[in-house]
Amino acid sequence: MIKIGTSGFSYADWTGPVFPEGLPAGDQLGFYAREFTTVEINTTFYRVPEVRTVEGWIRKTPPGFLFSVKAYRGLTHERENPEYAPFAISLNPLVESGRLGCVLAQFPYSFHASAPNRDYLRGLRDGLSGVPVVVEFRNAAWATQETLDQLHRLDLGFCCVDEPRLPGLMPPLAVATGPVAYVRFHGRNSAKWYNHKDAWERYDYTYTSEELREWVPKLRQLDASAPLTLGYFNNHFVGQAVRGARLLGQLLLEGE
Repeated sequence: MIKIGTSGFSYADWTGPVFPEGLPAGDQLGFYAREFTTVEINTTFYRVPEVRTVEGWIRKTPPGFLFSVKAYRGLTHERENPEYAPFAISLNPLVESGRLGCVLAQFPYSFHASAPNRDYLRGLRDGLSGVPVVVEFRNAAWATQETLDQLHRLDLGFCCVDEPRLPGLMPPLAVATGPVAYVRFHGRNSAKWYNHKDAWERYDYTYTSEELREWVPKLRQLDASAPLTLGYFNNHFVGQAVRGARLLGQLLLEGE
């Protein structure tokens, strides 16, 4: 099963390109779910959501719609005495309703491929036991067979990425190490990846058909390797993520 969506769904600059003028913010998720069957929630990186908020996501979307939830930054970026329980508890409505795609644990570039950090991955698996977890590395030093073998042993998924081919960044590997195969499309804006004033500039990129066509056989390969394959477009500026998700969906249908 392959599901394609976007990283986040509520951006001010989506009014017009994606959402009609005047659509209340509270109706945006439901509008999005008319077209897509999954979304990656990024607000959970900044704060652990209240259970009632999570229950609201479920009410606004149809049965079968899946949520991937980015892990709270205290678990991936701060990592000082990580408290897993509050975050895990917040996921209960998604788990109980069968709506949790997975947890995305996105680590920063400064999370190096060291022995202590490999130990930290074991703690992450223990702390979020019982739910599927996918790990995104930003540092290319993690792109080794040793890493893939460890993730497989821990039943952690590997986050495949499409991003600029710059030194130090992760290469476009397409592998599945856990029950959920996962791809994030960050765009290929090499010029602005490091040289930008505002964060959105890094993701200001429109994928071409040729670029996304490269991923069709890779996604088919992932689909054959895991029960669930999720792909999310993070190039959210002025709705480019939605256009990319639509295009990739069409390309996948062409190959059926």
